[in-house]
Amino acid sequence: MPVLHLDRIVEAAVFAGVRIGGIMIFPPFFGSDAIPIPMKAAFTIFLTALLYPVYGPLALRADAMGWVRVAAGELVIGLVLGLSLQFVFEAALAAGQMVGIQTGFSLITILDPQTQADTQVLAIFHQFTALLIFLQLNVHHWLLRGLAASFAYLPPGSAFVSGSLAGGLLHAAGAIWLVALQIAMPVIAATMIVDIVLGFVAKASPQFPLIFAGLSIKNILGVLALAGTLRFWPSLLERQFTAAIMSGEHLLHLAH
Repeated sequence: MPVLHLDRIVEAAVFAGVRIGGIMIFPPFFGSDAIPIPMKAAFTIFLTALLYPVYGPLALRADAMGWVRVAAGELVIGLVLGLSLQFVFEAALAAGQMVGIQTGFSLITILDPQTQADTQVLAIFHQFTALLIFLQLNVHHWLLRGLAASFAYLPPGSAFVSGSLAGGLLHAAGAIWLVALQIAMPVIAATMIVDIVLGFVAKASPQFPLIFAGLSIKNILGVLALAGTLRFWPSLLERQFTAAIMSGEHLLHLAH
């Protein structure tokens, strides 16, 4: 008759819960403050029970400090997967800030429900548009599948922070500005053309009310350019989300 090792079952549930709990803290959508903490806790328990057949009981032989190290390593997995996707949202936020400065909307701020901080209105628009595309593409399902697959190549207790992992995470963060420029470039290009044209007009006619006319023209042209390029956002963000998921899995392999 097989012996039931209750201590191993509890260890497996706790460490897997820490890994899954990291997904409830760091990634976009799951880590949003708009989702109540009791709901996150209930979803964590549900996923822990659902994925138990994947990771099974553990046979760790560690003291109290060893358990702390294992728990920290499990939390790092949620951090890596979450930040890999969060970088795409930070790129959308940075693009919105660039567009807001160029079009003159930078003085208009509203409360961001994600961060509870005053943020430019166009930055919020970019961030929520990226979130809608994130949900429409079911990227949160990709994240959960990646989480389940991580138990196969990164069992609980085998993750640790290394220099290659930190370097890879910083390298992924460097792509924020490149993605932000790709999103904001149409509006930036349109408003820069307006600035050049208005510069020639001001040179030819110094009495022309450049400040008032230029701001209105840049507002209208910037909004039109933004509206005209929104149809290309799903394909652009789909590539970025796919690259983020692949980058997160690569970083997890570096944590082994």
